[in-house]
Amino acid sequence: MIADVLDAVRRGDRAALVVLLHPYLHWTEGGSTIRGRNKVFARLDGGPMPVAPASFELRDGQVYRWVAAERAP
Repeated sequence: MIADVLDAVRRGDRAALVVLLHPYLHWTEGGSTIRGRNKVFARLDGGPMPVAPASFELRDGQVYRWVAAERAP
């Protein structure tokens, strides 16, 4: 599931991400949380490529919560 999300981000496949990411997704990176799939799309469009999360939660077969690992300084 996570590999599919990362692959879809890498390919810029928005249709695949709609299927994989829950509409009420909570995306946490660097101590801040973005809520909502459309806001996460904006982050993915304008930010660095995400890496596999430290933890995640599925709801209804979609990624509902994504918590990024802290990057080394």
